[in-house]
Amino acid sequence: MSTLRNSVRLIGNVGQVPEIKNLENGQKVANFSMATNEVYYDKDGKKVTKTTWHNLVAWGKVAEIVENYVDKGKEIAIEGKLTNRTYETKEGQTRYVTEILVNELLLLGMKN
Repeated sequence: MSTLRNSVRLIGNVGQVPEIKNLENGQKVANFSMATNEVYYDKDGKKVTKTTWHNLVAWGKVAEIVENYVDKGKEIAIEGKLTNRTYETKEGQTRYVTEILVNELLLLGMKN
């Protein structure tokens, strides 16, 4: 059961062109967002679509896959874990960020 702890699995569409960085230590990191949609019917029977945005981070080989095959609008499935971090802005404000650290990525939809 320990593999179920802090596990995230999502299917959605990439929100923007992934940002790829090559770090000084040779590591590659990809930052991008993904939208997931939930469809339901309200009390009047009207169809409602709720979109949720997720921040994703991929490292190493997964970042290389993102760099070579993932683009804005592409449907993907991911598996990873939630991570939280904080940073301070130039104005001295503390910002809190929740991201999904992607361990596995599956390309879905039509081939380009």
